[in-house]
Amino acid sequence: MSSFRKALKSRQKNHHERSQPGFRKHLGLLEKKKDYKLRADDYHKKQNTLSALRKKALEKNPDEFYFKMISSELKDGVHVAKNAEVEVTEEQRKMMRTQDIKYVEMKRVAEAKKIERLKGELHLLDADSKQKNSHTFFVDSKKEVQSFDLANHLNTVPELVDRVYNRPTLQTLETKSIRGAVQPRTVKKLARQRKHQYKILSQRIDREKKMFVISQKIQTRKDLQDKNKKVKVKKETPNAAAIYKFEAKRKR
Repeated sequence: MSSFRKALKSRQKNHHERSQPGFRKHLGLLEKKKDYKLRADDYHKKQNTLSALRKKALEKNPDEFYFKMISSELKDGVHVAKNAEVEVTEEQRKMMRTQDIKYVEMKRVAEAKKIERLKGELHLLDADSKQKNSHTFFVDSKKEVQSFDLANHLNTVPELVDRVYNRPTLQTLETKSIRGAVQPRTVKKLARQRKHQYKILSQRIDREKKMFVISQKIQTRKDLQDKNKKVKVKKETPNAAAIYKFEAKRKR
C-alpha cells in the first residue's frame, strides 16, 4: 500500500528544467542540450560542405570541359539553361506514347482519302473566284491587241469573264436558264460554302502531314532499337524525323 501511495502522480514532485541564473539574465534563455545539438549539427554540415567545395576547387582540371558550359548562361548569379530547340511537340510526344504506328498510319490514310475526295469536289478552285494562274492570248498585230475583246473571244457575256468556273457561253445562256447568274444571294452563299470547304481541306492537309511526321518518328525509334552501329545525319525537328545512317551488316 505504501508503494502505491508513492507511485501516485498527485504526490510526485514536478521536475522543472534549470533556468538561467540571475547574473546571466542579460544573455537570454539558457540553451538546452537539444538546442545545442541542432546548432552543432548545422554548423558541422556547413563546414563539411565548404571543405568539400574547397577540395573540389583545388583538384579541378583547368582544361576540363562540359557541354553545360555552352548550353547554359549566367543570369543574376544563377546558371540557367539556354532555350533549346524543340525537337518533339507535346502533341507528338503524347501521340507517340499512347498510340501504335499502325493506328497512326491508318488515320493518315483516312485523312489522305478525305483530301482526295475534297479535291475532286472542289476541282482546286480558289475560294475568292480569282484565278491564280494566267491565260495568255496571242494575236497577229498591235492593232488587234488594242481592239481585243475578251468576252467576244470567249463567246460569253462581260459579266462572266472574271469567273474561273461555270462560265457559260452565249448559246448556253440562250437555251438554258442559269440560276446562279440570276440570283446574287445564291452566288454569295455558294462562295461562302466554297470558302468553308477550302478551309476544311487546308486543315485536313495539315493533319495528314502531322500524322506522317509522327509515324516517321515512331518508325525511327523502332529502328534505333537495333544493335547495329548508327550515325546521326540530321537532327529531329517538329516537322521531320531524325535521319540515321546504319552500318551495313550482312545477314546469314
